Amino acid sequence: MLNRFYGAFDTERHSGAGDGADYRSPFQIDRDRVLHTPTFRRLQNKTQVFWSGEYDFYRTRLTHSLEVAQIGKSISYWLKSQPDSPLEDDFFIDPDLLEAICLSHDLGHPPFGHAGERTLNHLMQEHGGFEGNAQTLRLLSERIFSAKRCGMDPTRAFLDGVLKYKSLWTDLKASTGKLPHHHFIYDEQHAYLDWALAGNDFPLELPPGPARDSFKSIECQVMDWADDTAYSLNDLSDSVRAGFLNIEKIEAWAEKQGEATGPDTPLGDLMRAIRLKRVDPFVGKRIGKYIQSTHLETDVNFLSGVTNRYRYRLAIDPTVKAESKLFKRLAFEVVFLSPQLKQLEHKGSRILRQLWEVLGERYVSQQTIDGQDFQLLPADTAAEIASAPNEAMRARLVCDFLAGMTDGYAARTYKRLFSPDFGSIGDLVG
Repeated sequence: MLNRFYGAFDTERHSGAGDGADYRSPFQIDRDRVLHTPTFRRLQNKTQVFWSGEYDFYRTRLTHSLEVAQIGKSISYWLKSQPDSPLEDDFFIDPDLLEAICLSHDLGHPPFGHAGERTLNHLMQEHGGFEGNAQTLRLLSERIFSAKRCGMDPTRAFLDGVLKYKSLWTDLKASTGKLPHHHFIYDEQHAYLDWALAGNDFPLELPPGPARDSFKSIECQVMDWADDTAYSLNDLSDSVRAGFLNIEKIEAWAEKQGEATGPDTPLGDLMRAIRLKRVDPFVGKRIGKYIQSTHLETDVNFLSGVTNRYRYRLAIDPTVKAESKLFKRLAFEVVFLSPQLKQLEHKGSRILRQLWEVLGERYVSQQTIDGQDFQLLPADTAAEIASAPNEAMRARLVCDFLAGMTDGYAARTYKRLFSPDFGSIGDLVG
């Protein structure tokens, strides 16, 4: 179907190559390339809230990404269906593009959830830091096809759609005087940012930091709200099922925070759903409400004349947005800060720290271990690191390896290296 919303600027690939006579649209190709990569499949064994593999019904990064994609596509259909919408049958936000962006939004996240992300950022503080969104950009543009290490050659609209953050690590460091904790891209990724923005500089009113990061394409905005919707609602469902969230804990938290729990309040609705054992229907109904809380507004900015992707912004009903923030606070303060989850986070952080110490000594500093030249990484990975031109690049490649690990692979590697009674001849040929 013809779609006037996008032009050649949006569908251009980073390499400049065309798609030939492919029967799929450029955005369908983007989506399919993501779906058929090992990087995407590894999300099935990466932590969302609870460690993956503990039970088969808790969400992982993979199931979370699938849910975000469903919500994102539904928002695109909803926006087009509204009577006052500027969208038409031949002028609409492409659902295949949104699906590709939503499926990809967590590709760069390391094992062990946000604790793993914070740990790698700390370990990489002398080499430009680590950030999950920046790592997603690195995978899509440079690393995702492991045999060639060349990336998937994304379209401009797709690459821009995953750019939740547009501030360089060095710029944030200079503006704050501190090492950035999150919400940045790597310094060496400035060329991709420049390409996504058609070489335009940010205006003075968008300095590095939150102001600049708020400048997103409409597809990125939809993905962001779909992610918030899934995070604030589906994580509640898992928390209730796991026993971390119950009526007594919600009441205690609400009293401490001064939040209402009456029958017509969000917390009251949640407690009623728990009491009736209907949390999943509660979540499903709320997802529909969050989707239908959106509408499009026109925008004028330095890119709105270049592409329709910046001519519109996503407006969200303030009441629904406040409810989402309330549910996220509840999950964070009652579940994520609980000693049980913090103990697991500590364990995951320790695993990554000790793996980094060994691999960093062997491959970044290029030292022998006890006078011996142990080969600890796969041959192709070790060869690529050895050929890197400097220490910073060697560190980035070791970080790539650790970030690409699943929870289970990281735990098994840790055991092989540090547990005397773990390991077998099968490891050598597996």
